[in-house]
Amino acid sequence: MLLKLDNIKTYYGNIRALKGISIEVDENEIVCLIGGNGAGKSTTLMTISGVLTPVEGDVLFQGQSIVGVRADSIVQMGICQVPEGRMIFPLLTVMENLDLGAYLRNDKEGIKEALDKVFELFPAMSERRKQYGGTLSGGEQQMLAIARALMGRPKLLLLDEPSLGLAPIFVDSIFETIYQINEEGTTILLVEQNAQLALQYSNRGYVLETGEIALAGTSEDLLTNEQVRKAYLGE
Repeated sequence: MLLKLDNIKTYYGNIRALKGISIEVDENEIVCLIGGNGAGKSTTLMTISGVLTPVEGDVLFQGQSIVGVRADSIVQMGICQVPEGRMIFPLLTVMENLDLGAYLRNDKEGIKEALDKVFELFPAMSERRKQYGGTLSGGEQQMLAIARALMGRPKLLLLDEPSLGLAPIFVDSIFETIYQINEEGTTILLVEQNAQLALQYSNRGYVLETGEIALAGTSEDLLTNEQVRKAYLGE
């Protein structure tokens, strides 16, 4: 098992955002988290990546507790997050954004290999390497955000709403690339507003409701679950 969350409780001040959730992610899986706004999906990812510290419970990565570990150290361990809203550096070039994705690495050959790989995955980034991030389209900025995270050589990639605000043509392209990244050996934990897409591209899923796990199962089972279909698939 690559990642395990055990009875995680995370607060924002006095607000209980996560009320004791337990999640498991095995190596080479794509696992999705779906749920409505405020369900705790992004909070879960930020708790894993060390941006937030749980008040109770444990986060285990490759069998080691990472609760209380600094966020940059968690990146070095192999967990990289693509945040909601992309959060690229708009006044830096594409190349400068990518360089920052590798800022904790000092293996020049490995960095070059990673750069070649992201340019292979996202040819538009190679073409726009001298262009400022803020001048890219929304879809291109999402590509850049994912590429930047891949420069950190993640074992586990956390993706927060990769389709948010994108035109349909970019959404399909992004998800095909996510699938390809997973096929090449990177485990993915995906938060996604488009439940249909998330379940189509993942192996397993969890449904979060107000900070608790309401349902869990294979993606195939969740796609046919009547409760999921009514609440999240618009049926």
